[in-house]
Amino acid sequence: MNQTIESIEQRLEAGDRLERRDIEWLWNKAGNDELMRLANIVRARYHQPGSATYLLMRIINYTNVCVAKCDYCSFYRLPRSPEGYVRSKEWIFEKIDELISVGGDLFGFNGGFNPALKIDYYVDLFSAIRKRYQDTIEFYAMTVVELIYAARLSGLTVRQAVDLLKESGVRWVTGGGAEILADSFRLRHSPLKYTVQEYYDAQRDILEAGLKSTATMVIGFDETLAERLDHLETLRQFQDSTGNGLFSFLCWTYKPYNNELGGSEISAEEYLRHLAISRIYLDNFKHVRASVLTQNANALTALKYGADDFDIPWEDEVTQMAGAVIERDVERVLGYAKEAGFKPDYRHVAAASVLKGTGR
Repeated sequence: MNQTIESIEQRLEAGDRLERRDIEWLWNKAGNDELMRLANIVRARYHQPGSATYLLMRIINYTNVCVAKCDYCSFYRLPRSPEGYVRSKEWIFEKIDELISVGGDLFGFNGGFNPALKIDYYVDLFSAIRKRYQDTIEFYAMTVVELIYAARLSGLTVRQAVDLLKESGVRWVTGGGAEILADSFRLRHSPLKYTVQEYYDAQRDILEAGLKSTATMVIGFDETLAERLDHLETLRQFQDSTGNGLFSFLCWTYKPYNNELGGSEISAEEYLRHLAISRIYLDNFKHVRASVLTQNANALTALKYGADDFDIPWEDEVTQMAGAVIERDVERVLGYAKEAGFKPDYRHVAAASVLKGTGR
């Protein structure tokens, strides 16, 4: 095949879909400016040039006890560890109240495979949060893999567990726990964290129950290009099969500190190039999100490479313990976006904020 940047650009301008071999060719042959230009052709199908949205959010780590033992994790503690914890509802309420006080309205819950926490724990917690805060906030309840674990621990199907969460006021289950969706990678580093098929089956149950979910990816371990493309390919197929059911795609980078796997961080350039090919290949995702948590100022450069949305994280113990640096100066982060040529607008997620026009 006589491939050129010009021929690919013409296909994208015509609205055509690229295939895996095209994306692999672009990764190996295209320059940064070329990838940027191509990614923005696809971005422009959904968003105006220079526009971007953002969230102020907090990851609440409700437990650090986990038996998955992923070698890239710096956060987990095994059962009976003196450093293990399960947070109280009062502690969680304080975390929520603090972020509300500075204008945030989104919370993500991330813990682990804790054998002491069956589905009743989550139903009780999320019911209490919804009762206390109603529609003034929104939250991502658990990750897909935590959901699978809690369901099986409780002797339930994933769908049964999802229905219980829905009854407790849950509206979102985040796509966390994906890392690299290639079974070869998962067998090397997280063999207890479910297969690619099990992951997608659970996510399908979430969507079919009427809840919302997202797509996530982490790069920079020891994954091959083929494994990265496996992830993007299966994700695009899943999105097609669900009628574009996943709200957004978020990619961040592995932090190699204080864990078994170790290694070194990938370059900012590699992250930006990956964001660009993700936007080009995942043409059925309206929102491609940049990771301020792991890329800091560089994440806002990603807006030039096809991303349209980002969050300003107030806290996330998981990535902080692996070396991530939290930047709580909201105006400084927004300044990075403006320097990149974008006008960031706050994206409300809580129903009450949208209806009343309140918040940031």
